[in-house]
Parts: sequence; C-alpha cells; structure tokens
Amino acid sequence: MLQTRHDAYQLLAALGASDRLLLHVHLVGEAAAMLMNAYTQLGMRYDARLIELGVAIHDAGKIQYPAELDAPGSRHEPAGQTLLLAHGVAPEVARCCVSHAAWQVAGVSFEEKSVALADKLWKGKREEALELSIIDEIAARLHVDRWDVYTQLDAVFEEIAAGGADRLARSRIA
Repeated sequence: MLQTRHDAYQLLAALGASDRLLLHVHLVGEAAAMLMNAYTQLGMRYDARLIELGVAIHDAGKIQYPAELDAPGSRHEPAGQTLLLAHGVAPEVARCCVSHAAWQVAGVSFEEKSVALADKLWKGKREEALELSIIDEIAARLHVDRWDVYTQLDAVFEEIAAGGADRLARSRIA
C-alpha cells in the first residue's frame, strides 16, 4: 500500500495525525536522509524504502496517544503497529512502530535500527550502543575494519546530532 514517504504522510493525516506529529516525522526524516547518504557513500546496500517509510510512520500510535508527543510513554508503540496493520500497511513497515524503541531485541533489522537511530539523532541525542550496532553491521557487511567505519560514521552522527537544537526549535513552531 505505502510506496513513498508522501503516501505514509497522507495515511497518517487521514488517520488523524496532528500537524505536530507530521512535523516530527518530517524532522526525523531529515536525520534519516543524512544517515542514508552516509551509508551510500560507504557503499552499503540497504533498503532505503523501508527506512524512509519506517521513519514516516514510526510514531503513528501517537495518533491514539497524543500525550506521548510531550511526555514519556510507550503505549503508542504497539498501538501504532496495530493501527497500521489494520490499514493494510506491510508488516515489516508497521513493525517500525515497535522496533524504533526496541532496537536491541534480537531480529531487528539494520533498517529498523536506522529508524531508531534517526529518531535519536534528530533531537541531538547520541546513543552509543545503537551507533556501534550500526557501525558493526556495516563493517561486517562490507568486510572492513570496524574502526574505518567508525571514523566515518561518528563524524556523520555528530553532524546530525549537532543540528538537533535547530530541529527541536522547528518542532515547536507548529
């Protein structure tokens, strides 16, 4: 059903997403685009569509739990997955609603971890264990030394995080 980010944004709007939620997923998408650019520059093969769609819908459950836009909470995670599955979204995409918070669970894909990382970095938060998991997977897939990947990606992660204050300020405008 969903082919593009635009499709995902339209679905969220049709399901009642607030302007603020839609702005949030756009801002996380900015961070994801920078990550994907870095992956591409490294020669990494990955499912860009899954990352783009996953970022676009990862907080869909906040339609049902809007208080979790401002306050801690995890009820939106399974609620989002259930909501999206009920509207015909592919399971691997809908799963990003849960895996963006549970990225350390076995079986979470590289793309799902990338959604989780974009959701951290967009606001300037560095999550070392998540970053190292991404770095290690790329190094293994490319058959290169971890530290070669680390050097390149750490700079990208820092650049994305450095823009966090600006993205947070823009998230409060709407």
